[in-house]
Amino acid sequence: MSDIRYWVGFSRIPYIGAVRVKRLLAYFGDLAVAWQADPASLRAAGLPKDALERLLYLRQRIDLDDELARIERVGARALTWESPDYPALLQNIDQPPPVLYVRGDLRPDDRWAVAVVGTRSPSAYGKDVAQRIAGGLASNGITVVSGLAYGIDGVAHRAALEAGGRSLAVLGSGVDQVYPERHRDLAAAIVASGALISDYAIGIKPEASNFPPRNRIISGLSLGTLVVEAGVKSGALITLQFALEQGRETFAVPGNVYNQVSAGTNAAIQRGEAKLVTRVEDILEELNLTMVAQQSEVREIVPESATEQALLACLSSEPLQLDELVRTAGLPTATVSSTLVMMELKGMVRRVDGMSYVLAH
Repeated sequence: MSDIRYWVGFSRIPYIGAVRVKRLLAYFGDLAVAWQADPASLRAAGLPKDALERLLYLRQRIDLDDELARIERVGARALTWESPDYPALLQNIDQPPPVLYVRGDLRPDDRWAVAVVGTRSPSAYGKDVAQRIAGGLASNGITVVSGLAYGIDGVAHRAALEAGGRSLAVLGSGVDQVYPERHRDLAAAIVASGALISDYAIGIKPEASNFPPRNRIISGLSLGTLVVEAGVKSGALITLQFALEQGRETFAVPGNVYNQVSAGTNAAIQRGEAKLVTRVEDILEELNLTMVAQQSEVREIVPESATEQALLACLSSEPLQLDELVRTAGLPTATVSSTLVMMELKGMVRRVDGMSYVLAH
């Protein structure tokens, strides 16, 4: 496993993203070696001139230990592809961020997440629908993901928290740079009941060009994306497109045909790019999430040993083969097999498709 310092270091270098980090890892085997490599080796690894020049200039000026100290000072941590708690849903997208900065707490149950996004200037109707659906998702144990922006984003975050649920906010800046300023209290509440997340390093200011790319993380963290009111050029529709490209489910709330703020969502429904949603049950049923709250309750109450707890944390409603479960839990095959037998007798898990297992509903 590469030293986290070098992952953080490369995250500060312009023109080096997921594709080039993969090339560096493939060529050098370790980012520490890549960080210290000579120009000829870096060129041989596939770094083009612009990225190579920035790396050679900045690595002499970046104090990696100071970078780690800055992360710690703001109460954040850095996750990489090698981190066991890097979100599994996000890791499965094309070109996931090599480094993810997190303020707050990510949990295994955040794999059950739905993004709720929309216009910064919603109508009263849009606010009401977003509040009702986001609150309903949270009440059913679903983590609500959004972008902390004005309008629908803020409504969705607040509704999730007010329902006693969890929310994740993906920023277009460092996680220490809350934007907009008026959402500082909301951001603090999200940190207490979820997390602020960004692939931008600590100290990076919010700029207009940062926001469209971060939308791929909003959809990437989520099983599905719901758009509530969006004009034809809305950033929320960029999130919807990312979700489509990532093979995730897409939803939209129909709006007033005379109001331009709903023109984008209505068009997405008309083109078949998003399923029409009028109530939270439409999303829960489409994503097979109707039993998440009950499954979460089982996870908290039933485990009688550390092994049972570890296996429950790995399982969901999607079948997982025994060998994958062994690998994910990091436990011996014999231990996993014998524990699963007992858990099946207790009604905690079910065996399906031979040697695959799911949580019992």
